[in-house]
Amino acid sequence: LTSLSVKVGDKVSEGSVLGTVEPSASATAPAAGPVAAAASDDNRSSREEITRPEPAAVTPAVGAKANNPPAAAPLLPQATGSSGALPHASPAVRKFARELGADLTLIQGSGPKGRITQDDVSRFVKGVLSGAVPASRSSAGPGLGLDLLPWPSVDFAKFGPIETKPLSRIKKISGANLHRNWVMIPHVTNNDEADITELEALRVQLNKENEKSGVKVTMLAFLIKAAVAALKKFPEFNASLDGDNLVMKSYFNIGFAADTPNGLVVPVVKDADKKGVLALAVETSEMAKKAREGKLSPSEMQGGCFSISSLGGIGGTHFTPIINAPELAILGVSKSAMKPVWNGAAFEPRLVLPLSLSYDHRVIDGAAGARFNAYLVSLLSDFRRIAL
Repeated sequence: LTSLSVKVGDKVSEGSVLGTVEPSASATAPAAGPVAAAASDDNRSSREEITRPEPAAVTPAVGAKANNPPAAAPLLPQATGSSGALPHASPAVRKFARELGADLTLIQGSGPKGRITQDDVSRFVKGVLSGAVPASRSSAGPGLGLDLLPWPSVDFAKFGPIETKPLSRIKKISGANLHRNWVMIPHVTNNDEADITELEALRVQLNKENEKSGVKVTMLAFLIKAAVAALKKFPEFNASLDGDNLVMKSYFNIGFAADTPNGLVVPVVKDADKKGVLALAVETSEMAKKAREGKLSPSEMQGGCFSISSLGGIGGTHFTPIINAPELAILGVSKSAMKPVWNGAAFEPRLVLPLSLSYDHRVIDGAAGARFNAYLVSLLSDFRRIAL
């Protein structure tokens, strides 16, 4: 940019000259030899002395026709602090920031020569969501201080009849928590399948044996028991992040998503490691009933170490459950189905249960996630392993 013909606040019309742009060109070496000191560029100082306008200054040009010079916008980058330099970050970090809606020009880099790292972006987002970092971009709108576009305002009534209903209290609270968890936690989901043919036969047999007592054993009771065994084998899953520290837990409280008329809630079964399958079946049934009736106390939804979200009674194959912070992982369970499974000699019909394990990639790497899921599969495929 060799000259700028407008200043902040100027009104321009279509076709107005905003400035003069001198495109850069490549130069080839005329001969072989050592590189000498670069010659002075007469236009360099004049280009560097031009004050970069705020992004709002180029807004009037948005409505310009497509035949206007498209190269002008990239020459007006947002300044980092007062230095006027582009944010120093790798392409991967820039992509990570874009996915979170974080403005790199507001982030102080901690890497070599001020390079912005992925941890810097994560800390910035966490600070914004907690209120520790003030928002300084007017374009953020409801984006919690992140550089997000405002939520679209649409008059839906002009397209047809509408009805407006307020969100339930549960959805308002859970929605805010889910938004925070999805933005702040780098989710990775590992999908697997467990052969539960024998386990389902055991469940049916237990229900027959306990028919008079009224105890109804669901697959959830087995899943909780298997989850506890997996947490014991992989203790990094039974933990929570506290700043730069990992809080390792020696108790095993398992939450499960309960569907209610007003939305999902997550009751927590305390000390699940000390309870058998029948006791877990009774407790989860009672807590699910209280959830549907809206009678769960706050203490009954606190203290979880690991959560299970089951869509088995509805359908689907796999999905990405959102981690229930401050937990580090959650198990999604879909509807079981009969599938042909190779037994080494022939295919035979087997009842297969899809599992989707989402985990916090800041703490748990891909190999650990795969091992955890594989161990769960082995337990559900042969429940006798629980006793080992």
